[in-house]
Amino acid sequence: MMVEWGKFLLRLAIGGLLLFHGIHKIIHGIGGVQAMLAAHSLPAWIGYGVYVGEVLAPVALIVGLRPRIAALVIAFNMAAAIALAYGGKLFALGMHGGWIVETPLLYFAGALAIAMIGGGRIGLKW
Repeated sequence: MMVEWGKFLLRLAIGGLLLFHGIHKIIHGIGGVQAMLAAHSLPAWIGYGVYVGEVLAPVALIVGLRPRIAALVIAFNMAAAIALAYGGKLFALGMHGGWIVETPLLYFAGALAIAMIGGGRIGLKW
């Protein structure tokens, strides 16, 4: 049973913390995301996918609704965010000595782990 609670904790951490980023985008918009897309010659409408990757998928992950699929959506969203926001400085260090991509990489790795091990038995089943 401890394994199930561990899976739930991982889902809660990845989904819950990423959801704050999605809420920020709901409140303040996705102009920054759209600007990054434009800088890479990509259409601005793709930016609306951030709502799927940072709001819908995290909520599904938290409640345990198709957690493997939700985790794969989050992993894709984080891979895109890393490529768009950090592509040219992928191996740089941040102001405090940490790897500049450590936060999005933790979301990416955590989501991949959930996709591999499953979400566990705690949560909605559908």
